[in-house]
Amino acid sequence: MMPGVRPRRAAHDAVQSMAEPGSELSMDNDHDNDSDEEMAVVRPLTSGRGRKKKTDGTTVSRRGRGGGRGRGRVAAHVEEEEGGGSLFEIVKAGRASLQTVVDDWIENYKSDRDSSLLELIQFFIQCSGCKGKITPFMYSNMEHAEIIRKMTEEFDEDSGDYPLIMTGPSWKKFKPNYCEFVQVLVRQCQYSIIYDQYMMDNVISLLTGLTDSQVRAFRHTSTLAAMKLMTALVDVALNLSINLDNTQRQYEAERQKTKNKQATERLNLLLVKRQELEENQAEIRNMLTYIFKGVFVHRYRDTQAEIRSICMKEIGVWMKKYPNMFLDDGYLKYVGWTLYDKVGDVRLGCLKALYPLYDTSDLCHKLEYFTNRFKDRIVEMTLDKETEVAVQGVKLVISILNSFGDAVLSDKDCENVYELVYSSHRQVAQAAGEFLNAKLFRHEDDDATVAKTAKGKKRSPNTPLIRDLVQFFIESELHEHGAYLVDSLWDINPMMKDWECMTDLLLEEPGKNEEALDDKQETSLIEIMVCCVKQAATGESPVGRGHGKQKLTAKEKQSVQDDKTKLTEHFISALPQLLLKYLMDPEKVSNLLQIPQYFDLEIYTSSRQEKNLESLLRYLHEIVEKHTDQEVLESCSKCFECLCDEAYAISGKCDVARKTLIDSLVVKFKEAMQDFFAEGEQPDEDEVYALIAALKRLYAFSCCHDLSSWDLWDDMFHIVRLASENVELADEIVSKAQTTIHMLLLWNLRLIEENSNPDYVQTIKKHQMTFMRYLHQLLYHSRDRISEDAYVTICDSLIIFSKNLGEKEMLRPLVFEPEKSLQNQLSSFLMDKVFLEDDDDDVDENIKIEELHKRRNFLACFCKLIVYNVLNIKVAAPMFKHYMKFYNDYGDIIKATMSKAREINKVHTAKTLIMSLTQLFKELQDEQRGMIDRSSDAFQSIKELARRFSLSFGLDQVKNREAVAAMHRDGILFSINNVDPNDLSKAPPNISFLEVLCEFTNKLMKQDKKTVLNYLDKQLAGVPPISRNSEDWQALLTYRNSLVQGEHEIHPITLKQAAQKRYGKKRNVTNIDGTLAEESSNQSWDTATPAPGLGMPQHQSTAVKRRRMDEESASEQGSEADFTESSNAGYQHAQAAWMNQNKGHDRRVEVGYQGQRHPQEMPQLEPETSEPSISEYESPQLSAPPPHYRNMRHLPQQMMYDDGSQSIDDASSDYGQQGY
Repeated sequence: MMPGVRPRRAAHDAVQSMAEPGSELSMDNDHDNDSDEEMAVVRPLTSGRGRKKKTDGTTVSRRGRGGGRGRGRVAAHVEEEEGGGSLFEIVKAGRASLQTVVDDWIENYKSDRDSSLLELIQFFIQCSGCKGKITPFMYSNMEHAEIIRKMTEEFDEDSGDYPLIMTGPSWKKFKPNYCEFVQVLVRQCQYSIIYDQYMMDNVISLLTGLTDSQVRAFRHTSTLAAMKLMTALVDVALNLSINLDNTQRQYEAERQKTKNKQATERLNLLLVKRQELEENQAEIRNMLTYIFKGVFVHRYRDTQAEIRSICMKEIGVWMKKYPNMFLDDGYLKYVGWTLYDKVGDVRLGCLKALYPLYDTSDLCHKLEYFTNRFKDRIVEMTLDKETEVAVQGVKLVISILNSFGDAVLSDKDCENVYELVYSSHRQVAQAAGEFLNAKLFRHEDDDATVAKTAKGKKRSPNTPLIRDLVQFFIESELHEHGAYLVDSLWDINPMMKDWECMTDLLLEEPGKNEEALDDKQETSLIEIMVCCVKQAATGESPVGRGHGKQKLTAKEKQSVQDDKTKLTEHFISALPQLLLKYLMDPEKVSNLLQIPQYFDLEIYTSSRQEKNLESLLRYLHEIVEKHTDQEVLESCSKCFECLCDEAYAISGKCDVARKTLIDSLVVKFKEAMQDFFAEGEQPDEDEVYALIAALKRLYAFSCCHDLSSWDLWDDMFHIVRLASENVELADEIVSKAQTTIHMLLLWNLRLIEENSNPDYVQTIKKHQMTFMRYLHQLLYHSRDRISEDAYVTICDSLIIFSKNLGEKEMLRPLVFEPEKSLQNQLSSFLMDKVFLEDDDDDVDENIKIEELHKRRNFLACFCKLIVYNVLNIKVAAPMFKHYMKFYNDYGDIIKATMSKAREINKVHTAKTLIMSLTQLFKELQDEQRGMIDRSSDAFQSIKELARRFSLSFGLDQVKNREAVAAMHRDGILFSINNVDPNDLSKAPPNISFLEVLCEFTNKLMKQDKKTVLNYLDKQLAGVPPISRNSEDWQALLTYRNSLVQGEHEIHPITLKQAAQKRYGKKRNVTNIDGTLAEESSNQSWDTATPAPGLGMPQHQSTAVKRRRMDEESASEQGSEADFTESSNAGYQHAQAAWMNQNKGHDRRVEVGYQGQRHPQEMPQLEPETSEPSISEYESPQLSAPPPHYRNMRHLPQQMMYDDGSQSIDDASSDYGQQGY
């Protein structure tokens, strides 16, 4: 029987169960025919441990007029629930053996299949989170679709949670137990019950109906059950297939016997058994086909990603377990289509489903057509934005490579994966490294001839692999990211630690039939080797890859230490030879000099390697004297710093070598100075080169070593002083001299902290003041290189010698406060060097990028001074005005600076922002000759900048209250400034700025809007009434409208409101100063009606909407006279408050703030230079929080958005969704 329609009971049973208790029909029935059913109904339906089974001694009370089948079964069901022994509770608790539970259910099913099946159906309903109960009456008389519809109506949708997605200890094991229960149920019933055309038909019919429900909980829970049910049926089908094969084999063996030896009875038994197994197999296949078409085909494209993921996960299991049926293009296409899913977890499920299929050699031939059809998509998924999906995609591509070889993947496909070894995500990079290793780094046959060097030394087996790695690195053209390539292959291929193989390729002459490495290959190999040394000695991934510094385990630390010892032992002898060979190659030497930084220096002493140490020191000295490349010199300096560490025994010998080297450098510098500044002679090229080289070497060593013992102050200051006097000097000379002085100051600062000598402090203070004076003069230098270096040095020095240095008393004299002229000069430098428009399209793109990096560095140096409170925030006003114009280049830096400055002082930052807007406004005035065209693009750009500034304040009006008030105050004063005293009706020249100020009105609180409006009216108290249509005053009208918007909306007065207003009780309200003030209840009603746009939730629950509708319907009961009176009052307040200035200021305020506070109590707002507090803007209703904040306080935290609106989404239901 197909499970399309649930099997119905006999007509007699249906009629009997429909009969109501006490009816005539119930009395006339033949009791003898129903005795068995009555016994089953009265039997308790308890399940699980201790569940009672039916025994022969059960006594059954016969039904009379008052009892029927429905009542008996309902009573038993209630008894079951009250006992807490339902299947749902047992599975949820997870303490009982599910096999025992299923066995008990099977015993009950054999005695009374209807009640047991009702129990199972109720289990699925409860697992969905539905609290509805299926009564025996419903079960007997309703189709499954009707039952599901009834349960949907009773579903509790107050919460979006249901058991499968609930969290917490009690629900931790529910999902695995639920899945296991379904599978155990099928496994225990596989020999008889699943073929009775009743249990499975009903279960499949119910689950199919539930999967088609609009309620997500039903769909999710039933789809999981249906998919697990199908997986269990696949296991049954496999067992049947095995039994069928065995039976067929036995049958064939029996048939092949001679007739004398054949057992006819056994042959018949085997034939019957085979026929039975074939029928069962056909029936299982029918069930699988029905579930697949009835559930999977619809749910694999469900709107919920969890449901789609379940389908993809299970179909992979079916294909792996039962490939004869499911590993077919008709089923594979669903996985292929879902590879394009928009949710990462679903795409991941598809890849995980495919991976075991490709990884099994016996199944690969069935995937050939699928691979050709969807190979491009699989390769494309290696670039997926979800890291886990990309990793699984690369693994699948590797499996395809291993299964089909090079025939399927094209060169372009491989290149797409190759590039991922440079990915910033380590998991993706390592997966790509595995692909690279499988594709390129394969060892040749062992029988191949072993290569030898010219001296007969055997090459390492990894030699060809290292050559391939070098060639790959060169062809990838990403030579700055060698560390990324090494990290990708680090744990995959042991060749990355084959130090001898690498150094032999560099030092040994090639043997016969070997090709020597060219210069580019040698450079690349050295870079890769140095990256390998660093990774082996530290155990850390490169910067930018991984999740910061992770602590190594004890085993990992020991492994790192072993690697460090091995590489040290090898390179102690090999490094001097490498330095000697590449002594004159700056790039190679610079890389090789990084290796000693990762040595275990104790080995020099323990292994008696003093000779190699002396060779290393000698070559270091020689490199410094022969090279002027800055990178090489810095590497030498760092190498000496490492070797001179006092923690090691070799530090003494290394320190002597270092001092000897610095002595020689200082002597050469002194000689170069004398030759360069010889009287009456113009220095030639050799003298210029000698001085530059000497300064480069001294600067490189001053970065890592204290050169205070060598008297360099006078000579360095001499160079800087001459440059400040515009004496012709090379840029490099001036640049290195000033940076060296800066480093000397830092070393002296460190000495002062170690040894506090007042005289020494004064000496350093003198050097500091002299240096800062020269740098200030160099800012005006005509050459860009000199002025730019001076700017960066000044910024760094101001940070170091800022007020924070004064926390230590001994260092307090060294605090340097920048003069106002210096602050302005730094700001001017920024305007001249950073905020420039590049209109030249002929410039190379790389040069443009380098120039942009340099400008961003200049801007960052200035912004650090603002962030660390070294410069006044007002100095940054010219910078802020370029926020929108240069947003793509510098927007992130300026935005971060604005945020940090607001943390220091909100009001000062707000006043600075308004200052930057006024500066732009004045510039526009000058361009348009005093007449502002408010429709021009330039004016609109100022408004857009103001809007961006407004957005930066966020949604918290209380936190930014004083800051926004200060902005409006300064904006109003700027706008009405320079009023012509002879003609007060003439608009001030800056009046158009009020339209820009409108962008900040929405950041004012409701009561502050009234206060600002009052302040605006007072500032315009002497101005006579004007015409509404006057174009000159249009900006004022716009600004006033933005302040009064929503303040005077007409709300009809109802009888209830009128009574409250007249007889309302007084209540105490706390003012902002902590005093108590009386407020009538009618004021609280008015306050609770917020103006539009002031934080009232845009989306509300139906309960809130219903309450509003009730209020609106009640308001309709007011009289027409009340409406007219309130309308007139509102109109008079909105218009006459500012147009009738001559009718008395006190009367105007009384009309505007009637019943709140006397106008004489309002504080006066004067144009002071000091920082205004919010008390200067104190509102008559300042004592109470704004209405929307008061309402929000009583709402649950989880139901609020940041803007105060409520969430009304119900996650438990998908009503109204398309394509569920």
